[in-house]
Amino acid sequence: MSTTGHPAPDLPDTTAPETGSASVRAVVGLLVLFELTSGFLQGGIAPLLPEIGRELGVPDADLTWVISAQLLAAAVSVPVLGRLGDLHGHRRVLRWALASIAVGALLVALAPNLPVLLAGRVLTGPLAALLPLEIALVRDRLPLGPARSAIARLVGALALGTLLGGVLTGAVHALTDDVRLTLLVPAALAVACVPVSFLAVPESRRLARGRLDRPGAALLGATTLLLLFGVSTAQGDGPDFVAPTLLGLAVLLGAVWVRVELRTAEPLVDVRALADRRVAPFFLCAFVFGVVYFGGQAPDATFLAADPAATGYGFGLSALSISLVALPAAATAVITSSLTARIAGRVGYVPALAVSFALVAASFLTTAALHTALWQLVLAKILAGLGLGTALGAMPTVIAEAGDPSRTGVTTALYNNVKTLGGAVAGGVVAAILTASVTHTDTPSESAYVTVWLLCAVLSAAAAALTLVARRGGAGTSRP
Repeated sequence: MSTTGHPAPDLPDTTAPETGSASVRAVVGLLVLFELTSGFLQGGIAPLLPEIGRELGVPDADLTWVISAQLLAAAVSVPVLGRLGDLHGHRRVLRWALASIAVGALLVALAPNLPVLLAGRVLTGPLAALLPLEIALVRDRLPLGPARSAIARLVGALALGTLLGGVLTGAVHALTDDVRLTLLVPAALAVACVPVSFLAVPESRRLARGRLDRPGAALLGATTLLLLFGVSTAQGDGPDFVAPTLLGLAVLLGAVWVRVELRTAEPLVDVRALADRRVAPFFLCAFVFGVVYFGGQAPDATFLAADPAATGYGFGLSALSISLVALPAAATAVITSSLTARIAGRVGYVPALAVSFALVAASFLTTAALHTALWQLVLAKILAGLGLGTALGAMPTVIAEAGDPSRTGVTTALYNNVKTLGGAVAGGVVAAILTASVTHTDTPSESAYVTVWLLCAVLSAAAAALTLVARRGGAGTSRP
């Protein structure tokens, strides 16, 4: 399961001309290949993190940045590439995105050190932009019914690719015992997608008028970089004033960005939609979702890989074993996500969302209390999968229904950006917590992992409560 791609936006109840639709139907399989590759790249990295750390000599605490760097890049690239696609053609921008991803994947596989590795992960940020670009393309070229069918196939391919990514990369590593060779497999898939995108994919016929909000894009990029460096510096041994200064500059620049967006006729990000009191509580829930989902990937992997003889915790698992431990929870999340409409049809979308966050909170509390046996962690993560899958399916609908009906597309796009940003921020916070407790063995203490799990539990419980409060305020109460 991936949570970085956009959900399918509501399709207008109109019928597009048939001209060229057959060619799009013929190449939906190519777009499915892109989404399988996207899911493979996203799902395959977490189980390999401990091996990457050993190969490059990177401490466990710093490995969270491998996830966060890609998420921060995604938070900027999704709105920028989406707007460029509207203006210059979605096929053209899709090719740009695939080229960036291919270069980034190769850098990740061949990186001699952590900075190069992080640079590669930044270049793979456009992974999150592939699905919305493809959705825009099929909406432009296909009638209503076939477009919906194509979008469903694309979303399903992304979920399947994510599931396969963890297991297959783990299996390749078990066969080769070479992390670089293992990382070259998804890199080869990414490289192959570039020439494939030139084969038969048609271009969008209807282009938007206007221009890219370049000041907004530049300010958003600079703000995220300052945030990244600020949180990263807070973990180091440098002067005490550096991290607060960088974080303060990030806040200041972020305020400037908000002001610019409010004054721009065609802003990169619709800040007013974020501030809408009917939908703002659910955006906070989306942020929490990003924190608990993305923020837990790296520490879960390093905890499972830790040598219990040296650290007093962990299980010394290989990449394949880590992926197999995570597989039941991921499969559960995919299943419950697909069943969300049925669940919400009985209880309503907002109550379903509240219960989902309560399940996630219970999962993290269980993990914090019981983590000395693998079956305990597997059962706790299955509980999290139930909650995360339901939240993944329910949250876009809740946010769309809570906001202005005329701004549904913008609102659902913002949901994904907020969720992605939550995951990026979580990576920095988790890294700081783990680094602060590093022992003489250069590994975090067990109590640091417990702190991370308890933090995720508290945030999830707060999101559940916030959802119920927002419901009493009248937001998002409709049923399917």
